[in-house]
Amino acid sequence: MQYNQLLICLLPVLVINTLLHTATAAEVPSSTVKINSSLKTDPMIFTGKSGGTVKSDCGYISDKPSQVIEVTQDIRYLRLNVETQGKPNLLVVGPTSRFCVLSDAYSNNQAQLSGYWPIGKYSVYVGESSTQQYHYTLSISTSNK
Repeated sequence: MQYNQLLICLLPVLVINTLLHTATAAEVPSSTVKINSSLKTDPMIFTGKSGGTVKSDCGYISDKPSQVIEVTQDIRYLRLNVETQGKPNLLVVGPTSRFCVLSDAYSNNQAQLSGYWPIGKYSVYVGESSTQQYHYTLSISTSNK
């Protein structure tokens, strides 16, 4: 009886874990990008396909991050900006927090997150408000302009 109760409790965790750890090769970021306060290229530009099949509280996302960013030293100001032909959302899951940014008409249908970024690994999901998928451009900058 206790085994069945434990299985019922763990089943949602196992399903979510499976969803988060299975993806096609096209959905997996090529590598973790390590950054600090002085970027080699500012802005850094990444492209990919937005959205996905996982319905989250931050829109439709892929089951794998669009990009993984490792901040190797505290960054006083870092800005992520994503543009698509749709209505993109940014979900950033960090070591101690989680942020969701939704695009709207006031932001020209762009999603942007900026501020202080402490040391740690951040999983960035470029989502969409609908089930549509679009090519995106993600820029990362330390410029406050």
